[in-house]
Amino acid sequence: YRAVPLEVMVKGDKEPMYGITMEDAGRFREEPVLPFSSYGALAMARPETDPNGGSSQFFFFLFEPELTPAGRNLLDGRYTVFGYVTAGQDVLGQLKANDKIISAKVVEGGDLLKA
Repeated sequence: YRAVPLEVMVKGDKEPMYGITMEDAGRFREEPVLPFSSYGALAMARPETDPNGGSSQFFFFLFEPELTPAGRNLLDGRYTVFGYVTAGQDVLGQLKANDKIISAKVVEGGDLLKA
């Protein structure tokens, strides 16, 4: 089992926060650099009780008004957003459990990836 720590960067900060939600850090009113602000945000899944429990699962955010009330997104700062769907968003509504991704492409920030 390999776990991936929660990583969230707040706008204006020079370094991301690791292992703590924005809520637990008392920063729930601030805005993350990568928010859940659009249909198709790509985020790391994790157990509810362990911010550092991400492993091999991720999810696409499918807009739900009760999770994203105006001016207050209940997911921001609780999960690591690491990308957005930039094309083919119409396909997201057709996805089901156990569907497979055949390919994915990093279009920005690839130079920051570390082995």
